[in-house]
Amino acid sequence: MTRGISSTDLIRLGLSVVEADGLATAVAALKELPPSEQWRRLIAGPLSPGAPFPVHQLVRECVYGAWDEANGPRPAWMPEPDCRETSNIGRMMSELGFDDVRDFHRWSVREREAFWGSMIDRLGIFLREPFRGIRDPASRLETPDWLPGARLNIAESCFQADVDAPAVVTTDLGGNLARFTYGELARLSARVANGLRDAGFVRGDPIAVILPMTVESVATYLGVVLAGCVVVSISDSFAAEEIAARLSLTGVKGVFTQDMLIRMGRSIPLYPRVVEAGAPCVIVIGHDSSGSVAVLREGDRTWRDFLSDDPVFDAVAAAPAAPTNYLFSSGTTGEPKVIPWSQTTPIKCAADAWLHQDVHPGDVLAWPTNLGWMMGPWLIYAALINRATLALFPDAPTGRAFGQFVEKAGVTLLGLVPSLVRSWRASGCMEGLDWSGIRVFSSTGECSNADDMLYLMWLAGYRPVIEYCGGTEIGGAYLTGTVVQPSAPATFSTPALGLDLDIVDEEGRPARTGEVLLIPPSIGLSNELLNADHDRVYFDGVPPSVDGRPRRRHGDEIEKLGGGYFRHHGRADDTMNLGGIKISSVEIERVLNRVAGVRETAAVAVPPEGGGPDRLVVFLVVDPGIERTREG
Repeated sequence: MTRGISSTDLIRLGLSVVEADGLATAVAALKELPPSEQWRRLIAGPLSPGAPFPVHQLVRECVYGAWDEANGPRPAWMPEPDCRETSNIGRMMSELGFDDVRDFHRWSVREREAFWGSMIDRLGIFLREPFRGIRDPASRLETPDWLPGARLNIAESCFQADVDAPAVVTTDLGGNLARFTYGELARLSARVANGLRDAGFVRGDPIAVILPMTVESVATYLGVVLAGCVVVSISDSFAAEEIAARLSLTGVKGVFTQDMLIRMGRSIPLYPRVVEAGAPCVIVIGHDSSGSVAVLREGDRTWRDFLSDDPVFDAVAAAPAAPTNYLFSSGTTGEPKVIPWSQTTPIKCAADAWLHQDVHPGDVLAWPTNLGWMMGPWLIYAALINRATLALFPDAPTGRAFGQFVEKAGVTLLGLVPSLVRSWRASGCMEGLDWSGIRVFSSTGECSNADDMLYLMWLAGYRPVIEYCGGTEIGGAYLTGTVVQPSAPATFSTPALGLDLDIVDEEGRPARTGEVLLIPPSIGLSNELLNADHDRVYFDGVPPSVDGRPRRRHGDEIEKLGGGYFRHHGRADDTMNLGGIKISSVEIERVLNRVAGVRETAAVAVPPEGGGPDRLVVFLVVDPGIERTREG
């Protein structure tokens, strides 16, 4: 039973006497109902969206005061009665005869080939030549051969929407929206592919993309894939030496970059950093609509000079296992692992978005990210294969201008990293905006804090947060949520469909809290590393499951909660997620140890009190005589 709530407490938190009395009466009138039903009714009416967030927190604590966590975490959003008819996953479950997500998940991992075959059909993946089966039964479970016999270019599956449908919506720094149709994006991508061919690049050439998320970078990414080349994803935030290391690891033949970045009013040169890294054959995009760039190094070209005038390109088809993208993930040796994405990896991206984030044709997806991290390519495929729209913001997403863009662009799915929500909550910069168009939030990259995620839900009048935990070597998530299950802040409601997991203790025994081990096969899981032994990294020393299936390590620590829910506790190894970026302590220490006067360093991730993203703490030993100062 709900304990009473005091009008005095509500007035102290900012409500008027009339508002406080009305809300206290409404809470008392519902006290005999189950807590989750009380909360659903309160946020649907009596608990005004305009009431300060601390009021919502207080009412929630009163409603759920006697909640038994053995039944699961306290939900903040419950599915509407018609969600089974309106959601992708609900309709698929109904068609297959499943009433419960957990039964559906068990089927998806028991009948993996039937599941992935159904997803390929539902997504409309375009094939030049059909496959003989979903998985070659002669291939190892650790490194399966998917879609044997097929020929495809996965970028073609990104252009199956109506040519006049919006593919990208973006804005200039003045807040003026611009929209690009699927037809316009297809033509620009074809001009990139033709430009690569005209410049002498051939199938399999690694082409680095060091760009922010813009319509030009999306077209560049897809154009490289259409041409049969391999995108090398490098973050535009890296220093020259980190860029150089990644160019060397992948043998890059050409580079796309921008002349400079504009971040919160500051101009940050990018092209000079790429030149300092020793990049070959750079194509430079201007940062504004003028397209003008500074003087270029001999042999480099402007975007305008590079682009072909031919807006039609016959995509280069290849086997499903052919690489399309080299991405980088942290390793404990200090050298980043090079993870190839094949033609099939994007199927995992699009399937997760269809099933878990419930992406439909016409949805508008905003997710502040970068092509240097897996969520950049993920976002391209998640939106375009599902015939939705990408919403791209050209500046940092930390201020109100980003929230106004979300409102004006009609964003329906807003993805983010938890530390971003923490900064919004601290500044209050997103309060008072109309985010009623958002249907779903999604959060990835770091551990979430429950109060921060409740705050995020409050900003949009309560929408579900689909927590999404995975990695570059998965092509998406292994643990996430759905829109047909209640959403409890900072928790996961299901393993990703088509992929199974075990949680084990240090002795390899089943545990409620411990390291997660993934159970292959699944489309999306990596089959190789460019610069390391894949079996040694993921499988050596990992005991099989109880039924004898191989299991692969991932490195995350997970807790099983009541009601079939999960909570993420961060990394079980020395890798940390900082601002959504996975990096090892060795990588940080290697850079800091080069600083003059620094003798030794130790980098550690410290979880904040109450949960949430890790914070980086660095211990340094400096040479004697070094003068120490403190700023700020």
